Amino acid sequence: MMTTEPANLGSLRVLYQSDDYIVVDKHWDIRIDSKMWYEKHTVQAQLRHRFPQLADPRTYYGFRFCHQLDFSTSGALCVALNKAAAGRAYRCFKDRTVTKAYLALIRGWVEEGIQTLDFPIGKNSSEGKTHMMCIEGTEGCENPKPCQTELKVLEYGLYDGDPVTKVLLQPLTGRTHQLRVHCSAIGHPIVGDFTYSSGADNAPYRMMLHAHLLHIPLDPLPLLVSAGDPFLPTVDPKWLPQRSLRTLTATVEALLEHRVEEDRRIKERRERERVRQEEERTKHRQDQRTEEESEDQRRQCQDWLSEWAGD
Repeated sequence: MMTTEPANLGSLRVLYQSDDYIVVDKHWDIRIDSKMWYEKHTVQAQLRHRFPQLADPRTYYGFRFCHQLDFSTSGALCVALNKAAAGRAYRCFKDRTVTKAYLALIRGWVEEGIQTLDFPIGKNSSEGKTHMMCIEGTEGCENPKPCQTELKVLEYGLYDGDPVTKVLLQPLTGRTHQLRVHCSAIGHPIVGDFTYSSGADNAPYRMMLHAHLLHIPLDPLPLLVSAGDPFLPTVDPKWLPQRSLRTLTATVEALLEHRVEEDRRIKERRERERVRQEEERTKHRQDQRTEEESEDQRRQCQDWLSEWAGD
């Protein structure tokens, strides 16, 4: 159940469970794991409390987290229950075949309904900001790397009387704090983002960023999980939608259809490349045989010529 209450040890919400994976709905303002003794409430601690029999003593935290979510971000978080499962999921993340989509409330009303945010992101080396990331061109921005995020406007409304936009964000790359930095870069920071508002946006009870969708194309069966929508008036009455541009359900369906089509094209390209390489190998073997045959023929001719010369 969605709630505005803080996390506790027993408040773990399980979205999916199999022999290989558990997907949980991570609470906002809770770390995935921590080595600090005073950090009592972590996802790792919640998992140990709920599933003590599944903890793996060969790992430091007992569980293998397939990816990361920020302390302030809620939503779908995948945990592998064995080394082989972790390896399969890791390959999908490494190959960038995983689809993730986040819900967010961002400050102001975004005029452009669909847009690609394309800002390279690097580490902020400025004094007092080393815990932050920044876009290329910012003073103190080190080692910026290309980053892209797809943004789709869902609704316009008010949060606690201020104009906000509800959006679906799809990161196409995986840089630290990418969604938070990109939203801030276009002048629409995420509601409740204390860090990227320089401490000014501290009134909301949480940062309004939620990992809504997770799709990992595992073989033979893909993993597809939705973590619901916490940004509803029934959960938080301070959020008052006023105008809908597109529904969440239709937007997610279109996103997944596009992903399926993209995966199909990728597989076709890989198959064409495999066939091309196989043809090259076959041709190379044939050329080698032809060269060997030509060499044998040359030696035979020389032998015949030698015999004729002897006659």
